[in-house]
Amino acid sequence: MTGWDIKPQGVQGQLKVVGGHAGELEKALNALMKDLGEAAQAAGTAVPGTAASTPLQGPVAPGQAPLSRAATGPVAAALGEYAQARQAQLTSMSERIQAAVLGAATATNEYVEGDLDTAKQAQNAAKSVRLDLLKDMRAGR
Repeated sequence: MTGWDIKPQGVQGQLKVVGGHAGELEKALNALMKDLGEAAQAAGTAVPGTAASTPLQGPVAPGQAPLSRAATGPVAAALGEYAQARQAQLTSMSERIQAAVLGAATATNEYVEGDLDTAKQAQNAAKSVRLDLLKDMRAGR
């Protein structure tokens, strides 16, 4: 294959850009989960007068403290179900981004190592040819 021309520095630069965007996505997803929890809390309950007497439930961002007052109304329940249903997709998205970045880095490293191995083989072959020529010249051939 003579069509390969990968520039490792260019790949590294693009991986940094992707990593930055992945960090922004993580922040956005954490904010989404926090906002869903706050929306569930603000939505109230379906039964008047019961909001203050029960502990708060609903979606919370990973690492966030549980809500302090129950969000038991239909809106809170729907938001909780939405967050729970999307959790697998959000996790999968994160894992695919990480796998793509690691895969590109690994492939580029292997490409560079392959280039170095090929260069070493060519250099060794050139040395071998030179040694053969020197031997032939000494022998008078």
